Amino acid sequence: TGADGYPAAMVRTLAYYFTALVVILDPVGTAALFAGLTRDTGAQYRKRMALRGVAIAAGVLLVFAFAGEFILRALSVSLPAFRIAGGALLFLLAIDMLFARQTGFRALTQSESEEAGESADISVFPVAIPLIAGPGALTTMVLLMSRAEQEAPGPTGVILVLLAVLGITLILLLLASRVVKLLGMTGVNVITRVLGILLAAIAVQLILDGVNAGIFLKV
Repeated sequence: TGADGYPAAMVRTLAYYFTALVVILDPVGTAALFAGLTRDTGAQYRKRMALRGVAIAAGVLLVFAFAGEFILRALSVSLPAFRIAGGALLFLLAIDMLFARQTGFRALTQSESEEAGESADISVFPVAIPLIAGPGALTTMVLLMSRAEQEAPGPTGVILVLLAVLGITLILLLLASRVVKLLGMTGVNVITRVLGILLAAIAVQLILDGVNAGIFLKV
């Protein structure tokens, strides 16, 4: 098991990171929303907004990845408590994904939609935040980085997987109109629902891990 088990365990860990980040960032759903926001614009504008939006979201997510635990310590919030809270937040998001509802987690309110429509630059808002780097994504980054400290390949693995998922997101944003035409809104909703089921399972596991860690701390 030793020599053979280590690479297998590392692949499983990376697969978990990848699944968690794909589920929470939902590149297909984000591309569908991006296509709607840029429906009446030119190809160069869409390309510029996609590139800037993903770059800004990457910066925000990386800041939370490296500074998230420090922020928690400064606020005297324990990691088990944050796992439970994060799991609850992700579970609520999973419910919205399962029922294909648009709520404040990643979607825009009416006033925000109007503001985005009037803005010449939608890369920061709403593309980077909240469509890509929303509350669920920020929470997930902090939780994955804390988990990665106890397992190979460590935090580097989380960052590499994050960059890979952001790369997929960028490609889908650049091809957003084609993706929506290919899948149709029904196809987008089906994929979103499947990701919602996976996210619900991840959320429940986070809550269980938080409860177990909290009990262990008290013993």
